[in-house]
Amino acid sequence: MSESDRTSASTSSTDLPKAYDPAATEPALYADWEAAGLFHAEPDDEGEPFSIVIPPPNVTGSLHVGHALDNTIQDVIIRRERMLGRNAVWIPGTDHAGIATQNVVEKQLAAEGTDRHELGREAFLERVWAFKEEAGGTILRQLRHLGASADWEREVFTFDEGRSRAVREVFVSLHEQGLIYRGNRLINWCPRCNTALSDIEVEHEDTPGELARFRYPLVDDAGDDTGEHLEVATTRAETMLGDTAIAVHPDDERFTALVGRRVRHPFQDRTFPVVADDYVDPEFGSGAVKITPAHDPNDHEIGLRHDLDVIDIMDEHAVLTEVVGERFAGLDRFEARRQVKDELDALGLLVGVDEHLHPVGHCSRCGTVVEPRLSDQWFVSMRPLADKAAQAIRDGRTVFVPENQTKWFLDWLDNLHDWCISRQIWWGHRIPAWYGPDGEVRVSRTDIDEPGWTQDEDVLDTWFSSQLWPFATLGWEGPDTSTPELDTWYPTSTLVTGYDINTFWVSRMLMIGLWFTDEVPFRTVHNHGLVRDEHGKKMSKSFGNVIDPLDLIERYGADATRFALLRSAAPGTDVPLAEEWVEGTKRFANKLWNAGRFALSNLDGIRPGVLPDRDVLALEDRWILSRLQAVHREVDAGYAGYDWPVVARGLYHFLWDELADWYLEAVKVRIYGDDEAAAQVAKQVLANVLDDVLRLLHPLMPFVTEALWRALTGAAGGSASLMAASWPTADTSLADPEAEQAFATVQSLVTETNRFRSQNSIPRSKRFDVAVACETRSLIDAEAALIASLAGLTQVTTIDAVEDRPGTSTIRFAAGSAQVDLTGLIDVAAEVARLRKELDAAQADLARVDGKLANASFVERAPAAVVQAERDKREGVLVAIAELEERIAALESLAG
Repeated sequence: MSESDRTSASTSSTDLPKAYDPAATEPALYADWEAAGLFHAEPDDEGEPFSIVIPPPNVTGSLHVGHALDNTIQDVIIRRERMLGRNAVWIPGTDHAGIATQNVVEKQLAAEGTDRHELGREAFLERVWAFKEEAGGTILRQLRHLGASADWEREVFTFDEGRSRAVREVFVSLHEQGLIYRGNRLINWCPRCNTALSDIEVEHEDTPGELARFRYPLVDDAGDDTGEHLEVATTRAETMLGDTAIAVHPDDERFTALVGRRVRHPFQDRTFPVVADDYVDPEFGSGAVKITPAHDPNDHEIGLRHDLDVIDIMDEHAVLTEVVGERFAGLDRFEARRQVKDELDALGLLVGVDEHLHPVGHCSRCGTVVEPRLSDQWFVSMRPLADKAAQAIRDGRTVFVPENQTKWFLDWLDNLHDWCISRQIWWGHRIPAWYGPDGEVRVSRTDIDEPGWTQDEDVLDTWFSSQLWPFATLGWEGPDTSTPELDTWYPTSTLVTGYDINTFWVSRMLMIGLWFTDEVPFRTVHNHGLVRDEHGKKMSKSFGNVIDPLDLIERYGADATRFALLRSAAPGTDVPLAEEWVEGTKRFANKLWNAGRFALSNLDGIRPGVLPDRDVLALEDRWILSRLQAVHREVDAGYAGYDWPVVARGLYHFLWDELADWYLEAVKVRIYGDDEAAAQVAKQVLANVLDDVLRLLHPLMPFVTEALWRALTGAAGGSASLMAASWPTADTSLADPEAEQAFATVQSLVTETNRFRSQNSIPRSKRFDVAVACETRSLIDAEAALIASLAGLTQVTTIDAVEDRPGTSTIRFAAGSAQVDLTGLIDVAAEVARLRKELDAAQADLARVDGKLANASFVERAPAAVVQAERDKREGVLVAIAELEERIAALESLAG
């Protein structure tokens, strides 16, 4: 421990309140850390560089439980790296969130009786910027309540000047390289947001729908009906108004003679061909498939292969246009679906409508059903970028934790389609393309102000700017950029994010980072799961199971909230959470606080320092120091593997079950005894153990550990804070298997004696003697005073063997047996009577369970889990009955 860590101050341990109050403690400590500059790093600071960039939350957002988990993990990592001596930076910021933010402001305008078009583009953007300035920092302020120690001096925004220059440079460079192009292609269209969407912005949900089956009339060469029909099926009947072919499989003999013939459209004056294509599944439906090239991606590909007509039947609002004919023009797509079926039925062409569960794409921003639509858009050619990224993953330059995400990620990269990056909204990075008076197109790094030239109205997909985040946050604005931050902290060290945005964001950062810097943007991707309720169910307002982390912090404190999230957050697995679990971790914080107060009230000013020589250490000292080294190794391995439950459970068990429940009780013998030298040894060991464990726990629970550590060390705060202290080093020389085994024997004897006391209703205040017979007689003799203190005994002696004699009872423990003289200790008759009542109740429970299980109707009809629960209950009752009968028999033998 460095001298700065041992700074003495006037703070006294007696100043600690009796109960830990997060509301009174956490804000003051956070303000002290921030004022001391402990969150800030400079490129020329000492230590090996380590960097994390925050996944930028939307400026529209407030802290939800997923943010709480993600940022808690990042904070745990960055706090430990600082304590390890790294030059560690955690860069915060927010995302301008194009569609989401524009939607919020448009709703505000609608409530005022206006809209963006009436306002005009410039005025609308001013309104959005005003909203951003007012509400955009909300979530970052809320992260402070969580304890997030981000470098707030380095806060950035995806739409600020520096990031905007980087975005334009990337767009223009990719265009110059032929990787960005404009084309008329089938894209995902949101009729509510009135914009194109990329594939990853579409959420597919299994939705109850229908499969409408209808027939097309076949015609002869003259165009006259032959009386023959071809049956097809569709989940979107309205799209038949844009059908331009029917496709069959080339090997399907049922249709061989029909390939090349034509069918008549029942509502329009046109015919179209029957074509053969390998895409068709002959086993689905009739084996014939209607083809609508303008409104289905697979149909579009078939259309290109067979040079089919392409008829776009809908406008940007998903309303049918005049191209479909007067009968259906002007109808909403869903109303058109109903009326098309009615008209087909009236013509005798509707075969039937079946219920059909199928995946339906929805806009990830507003939930509207997405419509495939042909449109002029800007695209990125992804194959060269994806191949380079995939190779970096295969070479191990970036690794996923857990590793099982790697295969899925590579499969996605290997099958990636071109990315539609233009959006028909106003809030965002405007596409740097200009159109001249004669149809020319120029893409430029600088604005074109020449007469007759107009800029593209569209903006870039939000993910286009956020993909630059790892290097743009460090000052990158072009290939020749060199900043101290970029040179020091890029590539970043670890990216922490949910597995659900590996495709949205992680893949794009990896591809663009490699393309423009020739470096992976991060060495490790740590994927955590999604936070769900205690039953594993997705949190949703409609389910009524949403947990607000800000409410948890207010009620139980940030430390309890963080610890509850981490103790279930194994890499890549979803994280269950219930409020009562947070309440439980608050009790853990109180347990730690009380343990710390006890220690501090008895240390008499002793600070953590050099441990006493081994030969003066008591058994319990050697045991706790050995256990500390074991948990230290366990915790370090958990930190290294991003296995937060291992870290949390290891520290929880050590602090609660070993330090508080055993060691603090054990040292009372010496602390309160007359041997001053022995007391000093106990106090020094206790101070050192508490110091180390507070450091190990600090990244998870920074506030309560900081408050206790300052009282323990006398540190005044500011730069002399626990978060600025060094990470403890495991000392393998303190590992002591012999002490652990010996103390385990003591624990077993004490535990079984306490169990005997409880079973026989002997109050703690009533002390008695035990005589112990075991192979470790010398151990029991040496630790007799300790055992007596821990078990509430008057005297512990050793004997050669336990004899079966009247008026005694035997306690069996791991290493032997202990005999207790029951004279005056137990009212045998009263105790037997009490146990017989318990036995009667247990036998009645058994009879009820047996009655249920003997009922064939119950066993056959009840859910399997319910039946199994009754069987498990029966086994438990049988064990209880056996124990009660054994205890009654033992007591009755005493009476005899």
